[in-house]
Amino acid sequence: MQPPTRFDRSITIGGLPGTGTTTACAGLKAATGLPYVYAGQIFRDMAKSQSMTLEQFGRYCETHPEVDRELDAKQLAYLRGPPLLLEGRMSGVLAHREEIPAYKVWFTCDPWVRAERIVSREGGEVEDRMAEMRRREESEKKRYWEYYQYDTGDLSVYDLVLDTTRLDPNGVVQAVLSGYATPAPPARRWYEFWKRS
Repeated sequence: MQPPTRFDRSITIGGLPGTGTTTACAGLKAATGLPYVYAGQIFRDMAKSQSMTLEQFGRYCETHPEVDRELDAKQLAYLRGPPLLLEGRMSGVLAHREEIPAYKVWFTCDPWVRAERIVSREGGEVEDRMAEMRRREESEKKRYWEYYQYDTGDLSVYDLVLDTTRLDPNGVVQAVLSGYATPAPPARRWYEFWKRS
């Protein structure tokens, strides 16, 4: 399909490592022409400035909430500006909580496939990558609950939850653009369906 010709709100892309977020964002940037910001790179730069690995920095963040607050502030500043493509695990949640118009997307994927993708990109053994993924996700789950009272298993804030396990990069891009171009159904309250006997 042809991408939308007008973008009146940002697109946020989130997902765990290996779900294909960065690859998809490269395709979306080319298809839409939207400016692209990668929140993960900001986090990586912050870790590097502390001479820490991502896993070490994640543990550091568990007791230093100011790191996440700084990252949040940067993302919100981008989201409040002109429409853009923002990749970040909390970007969709931040947009939702601040009621900032955005098309919020979350990618899921089979954990083994995720680990294989990471190995193909960064090397190592699949089993080791699986263990690293689990430790990092547990750290993030703890941080996000303590700082935001947000359960990372709650995907209700997203407009599209897309399983990328069997999709190629072009298929992922097309699915996101198709969802963006389709008007969201009007919000319905539970009591609209309630019928008194």
